[in-house]
Amino acid sequence: MEAYKVIEIKESVFADNDREADRIRAGLKGEKTFLLNLMSSPGAGKTTTLLRTIEALRDDLRIGVMEADIDSDVDAAAIAKAGVRSIQLHTGGMCHLDAGMTEQGLRELGTSDLDLVVLENVGNLVCPAEFDTGAVKNAMILSVPEGHDKPLKYPLIFTVCDVLLINKTDVLPYFDFDLEKVREYAHMRNPRLQIFPISAKTGEGVSAWTDWLRTQVREWTK
Repeated sequence: MEAYKVIEIKESVFADNDREADRIRAGLKGEKTFLLNLMSSPGAGKTTTLLRTIEALRDDLRIGVMEADIDSDVDAAAIAKAGVRSIQLHTGGMCHLDAGMTEQGLRELGTSDLDLVVLENVGNLVCPAEFDTGAVKNAMILSVPEGHDKPLKYPLIFTVCDVLLINKTDVLPYFDFDLEKVREYAHMRNPRLQIFPISAKTGEGVSAWTDWLRTQVREWTK
C-alpha cells in the first residue's frame, strides 16, 4: 500500500482576503470614511432603497456610491442623477466582490472627502456574504415577495449582516409574508441583527433606518 500524507489546513482559504479587508477598514478609519456593504437578491429594491437613503442623508453627509454588477451601468447612472459621486464596478461575471476588488473601487471613487460610501453589491444571497469587503457594517434587503423563510434557506448572509431591511411592506396585504416569523428566523441566525421594515417606494419606515445609519457614520468618523 502506498504511503500518503495527511495535511491539516489550519488557515481559512479566506485568510488573505480577511487581512486585506482589515487593512481597508483601518485606512477608512484614518480617513474618517464609513463603508457600508449593501446586499440582496436581484429585484429586492437595493437601488430604490439607496436612492431613498441618499435623499434622507445627503444634506448631512458627503456620500459616494460604488455600484457592482456583472455588466451595464444602469444603476450608477441612476445614482449619479441623485447628485452624489458614483462609479460602476463590473465583476467580469463574478457574483460577488472581495476585498481586493472593493479596494480598487475605493481608489477610483476617491474617499478622502467622503463621510459615507455605499457598496451596492452584486444581486445574490450567497456569494457576496462569503467575502469580507472591508466594510464597517453589512446590510441586506429582503423583500416581501421573496417570502419570510429566507433566513432558514440562506443562513450565512443573515449571520454576517448588521442590518436587515424588510422592503416592499406596501405589498404585505397581497403576499403570504409573516413579519413576526421573519424576525424570529432572522434572530435565530443573528440575535444582534437590527431589523427595519420599510417601503422604499412610499418611504414608510425609511427614517428609522437612515437615523440608525447616520448615527453609525457619526460614531465612526468622529
